[in-house]
Amino acid sequence: MATQEFVQANEIYAASFKKPQLVPKDLLIVSCMDPRIQPYEQLGFKIGSGGIVRNAGGSAHNALPSIIVSQQNFGVRNLAIFHHTDCGMTKFTTAGMREKVKEANRGREGVAELIDAIDFHCITDVEESVKSDVEFLAGHSLIAPGTNITGWVYDVETGKISKVADALTSSSSI
Repeated sequence: MATQEFVQANEIYAASFKKPQLVPKDLLIVSCMDPRIQPYEQLGFKIGSGGIVRNAGGSAHNALPSIIVSQQNFGVRNLAIFHHTDCGMTKFTTAGMREKVKEANRGREGVAELIDAIDFHCITDVEESVKSDVEFLAGHSLIAPGTNITGWVYDVETGKISKVADALTSSSSI
C-alpha cells in the first residue's frame, strides 16, 4: 500500500472515528503477524480491551520484552499464546533463512555475523511450538509470579481455536 493510500484510508476511518474506551482485560495475547489472524475479531475483543503482541510465528521468545512491559507497567497476569495452522514459519528453517540473507547481502560487511546471532524460532509442529512457548514463559525468571499462561492453536481453515497447553508460574519465580 502506497503512502497516499494510507492517507486516504485514514481519512475515511477518521471521519467516523469514535475514541475507544480503555477497559483493559488482565490479558496479553501473543500472536502471529499473518494477515489472516485477527485476534480482536476471532476472540471477541473490542479495541481497548486487551493487548496484542504480533510477530512472525507468534514467538514468545520474540515477545518477551513486550510481555515484561505489560506485566511491570500494567499488572498483566494472564498470557495467551496463539499459533496457527498453515503458518509461514513452518516453511523454512533458521539455517535456511540465515543462508538466504547472507546470499542476498554478499559483500556487505558484518551481515553474516549479525544474521547468525538471530534465532527465527521456526516451527516444525504447531502444537509442540505452542507448548514450548508456554513452558519457556512459565520457567522464565522475568515472568511475574502467579501468571496464568495458556497456549492455543487457531485453525485457518475452520476459524476455530483449541487449547493445547496451560501453566501457572510459581509464586517464587522472581
